[in-house]
Amino acid sequence: MSDIGDAFGTAAEGALLSKAVADEKGKPLVKGHFAEGACLNCGTELIGSHCHSCGQKVHLHRTIGAFMHDLLHGALHFEGRIWHTLPKLFFKPGELTRRYIDGERARFVSPMALFLFCIFLMFAVFQFAGVSAPTDIRGDSTEELAQLATTELERVEAQLVEVESELAAPGTSAQEREDLERRRKELSDQVAGIREARKHVPFLRNDSEPRQLETDEDGNTIVPLTNSDGATMKMKASGIEWIDGGLEKWRKNPGLMLYKLQTNFYKFSWLLIPLSIPFVWLLFAWKRRFRAYDHAIFITYSISFMTLLILSVTLMALVGVAGAVWGSMLAFLPPIHMYKQLRQTYGLSRISAFWRLCVLMVFIVIVLLLFLQLLLLIGVF
Repeated sequence: MSDIGDAFGTAAEGALLSKAVADEKGKPLVKGHFAEGACLNCGTELIGSHCHSCGQKVHLHRTIGAFMHDLLHGALHFEGRIWHTLPKLFFKPGELTRRYIDGERARFVSPMALFLFCIFLMFAVFQFAGVSAPTDIRGDSTEELAQLATTELERVEAQLVEVESELAAPGTSAQEREDLERRRKELSDQVAGIREARKHVPFLRNDSEPRQLETDEDGNTIVPLTNSDGATMKMKASGIEWIDGGLEKWRKNPGLMLYKLQTNFYKFSWLLIPLSIPFVWLLFAWKRRFRAYDHAIFITYSISFMTLLILSVTLMALVGVAGAVWGSMLAFLPPIHMYKQLRQTYGLSRISAFWRLCVLMVFIVIVLLLFLQLLLLIGVF
């Protein structure tokens, strides 16, 4: 039975434990124990420690201790698997991968279960530590700011008209005229300043106003993104309607789009596995004994380790560990780990593992860029 199947089986077992089950005489037994003459799941006459028909355990408990055991069992198989898996993952990743591929499953946590748990743990830790994408970045068409700029301009212009009408009125004394002239100059400067700001600061413009977007040397349109500090990013318009629609969303609210990018990373991180399989396959295309399944196990365990490494480095940085320490870990541990995993999983020589590692590092960059593009595409829709 696969580990995912075990998880569902554990959930079903928990549901059964929540019911009042009676013994052969119709009375529940004491001390939280159930009758064991027949399987409580399918009714088959019991022979050994597990039902030979459905696989359920014979001896079941209805206690809070049993509930906590099932909770830990369903999450991580704490009764031994996790403690066999993590040391191998850290120090002998290739041996772990090869033994799992060769069929030794009962001793280790499955790669997919470990991967999903690591992603969940990373999400939880990042949320607890406040590690998230910035959301205070303003787009260049923030309606509130644009409307505020328009209202202020109209107010100052109305005051300027009023002052000019008073200046034109007969009977104004020299002192009053001097004050009005000074006031008119102040208001004129304010009007000029607001108009200049609306011209050069994108998020103060009104969306109804025509925009003069920049173009590069080739005539491609460049869409500006302005954040709260005034820094800009520029993206070329593609001329394709649905792509430019996505660029417009980034332009209007880049903070929201960055937040969606982060949340989509957690939701769709599993895409890294199918994206990576073809590239790892290319490293062994002429070795027919290695199949896509082998590469999938290799990739999933590798990503799980990298996720745990990122978590460890993040926690070290948060508690004030010197940057040289965790920076060195990020720089050296990933290639060393992948080298060892490649060599032990596929039975490679040192030279063969080394050149494949070099090519794999390039492939990783390509996969991450493809993954980022997919996240951007998903975030647009």
